Amino acid sequence: MAKAYLVGSGVAALSAAAFLIRDGGFAGSDIVILEEQSREGGSLDAAGSPETGYTMRGGRMFEIHFDCTYNLLRSIPSLDDPSVSVTDDTFAFHKDFAWNDHARLVDDSGVPIDAHTMGFTERDRLELIKCVGTPERLLDGKRITDCFSPEFFTTNFWWMWCTTFAFEPWHSAIEFRRYLNRFIHLFKTFDSMSGIYRTKFNQFDSIVRPMLKWLTDQGVTIRLGASVTDVTLAEGDDLTATALTVDSGGKTEQITVGFDDLVFITNGSMTADSTLGSTDSAAALDTSRSSGAWKLWRTLAAKRPGLGHPENFDSSIKDSTWESFTVTTKDPTFFAEMEKFSGSEAGKGGLITFKDSNWLMTIVLNHQPHFREQPADTFVWWGYALFPDKPGNTVTKTMAECTGREILQEALSHLKIENREQILANSIVIPALMPYITSQFLVRKHGDRPEVVPTGSTNLAFIGQYAEVPDDVVFTVEYSVRTAQTAVATLLSLDTQPQPVYKGNHDPKVLVEALETMHRKGSQPVSAR
Repeated sequence: MAKAYLVGSGVAALSAAAFLIRDGGFAGSDIVILEEQSREGGSLDAAGSPETGYTMRGGRMFEIHFDCTYNLLRSIPSLDDPSVSVTDDTFAFHKDFAWNDHARLVDDSGVPIDAHTMGFTERDRLELIKCVGTPERLLDGKRITDCFSPEFFTTNFWWMWCTTFAFEPWHSAIEFRRYLNRFIHLFKTFDSMSGIYRTKFNQFDSIVRPMLKWLTDQGVTIRLGASVTDVTLAEGDDLTATALTVDSGGKTEQITVGFDDLVFITNGSMTADSTLGSTDSAAALDTSRSSGAWKLWRTLAAKRPGLGHPENFDSSIKDSTWESFTVTTKDPTFFAEMEKFSGSEAGKGGLITFKDSNWLMTIVLNHQPHFREQPADTFVWWGYALFPDKPGNTVTKTMAECTGREILQEALSHLKIENREQILANSIVIPALMPYITSQFLVRKHGDRPEVVPTGSTNLAFIGQYAEVPDDVVFTVEYSVRTAQTAVATLLSLDTQPQPVYKGNHDPKVLVEALETMHRKGSQPVSAR
């Protein structure tokens, strides 16, 4: 029987394994996942305890048109009730805890502002329409700042858009254009965030754990601490993997890839070399480029053309780094104060961005519990900032230099709430510094990411955030799942190719609603970063 080898255990690899079984007829026992880390899940991570503090580097958002993701997760039973799928679980949670943000943007006096208006001038509108309509090829090598005047970056729209999706002005105009087209149907409710879906718990507990259980129940082998350092390619014009070199437990082994076997590679990692700090220590920046996902991609790209250019994504640390932090407390004071401040109960408020923050900080109160085993007397919330290299407004250090306590102190300084010292004293704060977290947004041109199944490939596919999927948007679970489904269907010549990417810009109703949103009347914000 044919075997499949999957490099990495993030959501792309787990999805590929599931598609191989569900659509490709593979037995689970013929699938091997090779993961260099000591834990599965890739960037969908979450861990910790009430005593030491919980931590998660990020949190993923969903929306109604994540068709590949929902298609897959309809096949995966929920851990809470095996008769209910993970997709149905997610939809049910959204019905009960839909976001309705009343405090999306907060000004420098600690007061929520009216974010219903986008704050556009006529020039902003014209530049936005021009960017959306420009053929993608003409944006090769361009930054967002190449397409917009400086005033655009002081609009409510920009503050909300960039902090929802983690864009920065120097990022790729190609990716920004894709996001505008992909999520145009969200324009109408963007200030309230009511079109955004979340999972019941963090994504490790809500997605990764159910997938792991289903896959292991099917007999899939997952080898942790197994780093694939090379893929031997057959001579000739075709792209055919014949062997994998694996380092594990201090030993190196060769896995022969048979004629009918398949290889799926997660190339690159947005959370590689991440470091954690603590309440009393800062997270130290790691620029060692030690991740096997990057090393393997560089090794393969050097062997022959057409396999992408990883150096365009992993060599601009200052342009791809930002920092998040997770706060754990047994004191309900902060949640009570924030529910009064925001006008929403925890889990329904959405993102809160301090638009005048030097760090451009955003926080969110998740529905509790946010971790499956989290006790009822423990509360967890999360925040992040896009400019960790700048001094804070209150704390004079850069965010990257700050301890968890100092980061929380800076966050509280932007809020008009009481009991700040009590909140500070009773919180465990774990920062996470991520040097490649927005590397997939860096300026690029066509060909910098390899195709999911490169031309001439007989058994090798690339999956995850650094494989190329026309029209869809990176930094989403949907993108990873779409690459996995595409890879399996293509290599096995199945008729189960993913649904086409949703294009709301082809729907006249959606277009009219977006244009009406762009013309919402209101004054320009008086202050700017």
